[in-house]
Amino acid sequence: MTALAVSNVVLWVVVLGLLVVVLALVRQLGVLHERIAPAGALMINRGLAVGEKAPAIDVVDLDGQAMRLGSERADGLSTLLLFVSPTCPVCESLLPVIKSSAKDERSWLQIVLASDGDPKSHQEFVRAKGLSDFPYVVSAPLGMTYQVSRLPFAALLDSAGTLRARGLVNSREHLESLFEAKRLGVASLQEYFAARA
Repeated sequence: MTALAVSNVVLWVVVLGLLVVVLALVRQLGVLHERIAPAGALMINRGLAVGEKAPAIDVVDLDGQAMRLGSERADGLSTLLLFVSPTCPVCESLLPVIKSSAKDERSWLQIVLASDGDPKSHQEFVRAKGLSDFPYVVSAPLGMTYQVSRLPFAALLDSAGTLRARGLVNSREHLESLFEAKRLGVASLQEYFAARA
């Protein structure tokens, strides 16, 4: 009977010790969660600054439709310029997100795909990936205006043609961080969380 009582006491001590360890781990997870803010699109400190009026650039999409990007829009929609490439695997993995966002945000946003290079390869890319619903512009001057050096890169313009958010977008979270930054009136979510810290 003494050995049984001792083993029960030892067992309860171990159980209480494990409970303390689990509570400590849960607390550390909470601290870690507070320290790690949602990652937004990576800002690049080149090109137009957020809040700056974008220059109006006349372009023609792959369907031959003339467009003026950066000017005030009569329909009141914002414009997301998404710079992609047929040879970019991250761009390709982002396409379902783009299609979903175009549908979900259509009340306030038009997505325009942009790139440079050979128009024929881009036309094949549009056919192969089912992107015919998006205006697709092939224009080197457009990429130079926004200082696009890595892909996929996005620039969000409001209906007045002012740059509201920009950055590298490698995931749904990055893309949606641009929408949230515009809604909050900040250049990026990183800026928003830094101001609150």
